[in-house]
Amino acid sequence: MRHYVANFLKRLATFLELFIAFMMSVGIILLCLRMASNLTNIPNLDVWPNFTDLLETCFNLIIGVELIRMMYSHSPDTVFEVLLFAIARQIIIDHSSSWGSLIGVCAIAALFATRKYLFCEFDISDQIILRSSMKAKSVARILDIQLPHKGNETLLDVFLQKCEEYDIEVGVGACVYFTDFGLRAAKTHDGKISRIEVIRSIH
Repeated sequence: MRHYVANFLKRLATFLELFIAFMMSVGIILLCLRMASNLTNIPNLDVWPNFTDLLETCFNLIIGVELIRMMYSHSPDTVFEVLLFAIARQIIIDHSSSWGSLIGVCAIAALFATRKYLFCEFDISDQIILRSSMKAKSVARILDIQLPHKGNETLLDVFLQKCEEYDIEVGVGACVYFTDFGLRAAKTHDGKISRIEVIRSIH
């Protein structure tokens, strides 16, 4: 039951993120159209948009686009780009203090240094340990994965078939891989696999 609830909440959160991203996209498109229709006013500094207003609006829209990317792509790179544009906007638009600009430049340098020396390539994964006796079709439905199975096969049946197909020795730690997830023998009882871990990438 806990897995059903967790999977439902995960799907709900994903849907809400995509819905918010969609609304933001519509808003950005409408603002872009409004800005395009007012470009003839640029020579008149007393009417929106003048060049400063145009620059500020463009930066805000770019940051909005990067936020949309961050919502559907949960990766350190998208967070980095949002922060980079936000700091760059502050430096370029706000000319109130040279010290503020210097701090902004140092912040950008720190971001690039962090990206170069501290970022590493990895897949953020979601691990769930299940009983090996669970029906494969139930696991596929609960976790929303493409788990190949026939009839009333259990998770263990699918795991053993894959091990036999690739000549993998069955035991704790043995892994088999599918398109977007993997199965790993997590625990044995009386010489039989009793728990299987489902490992999914969440990118």
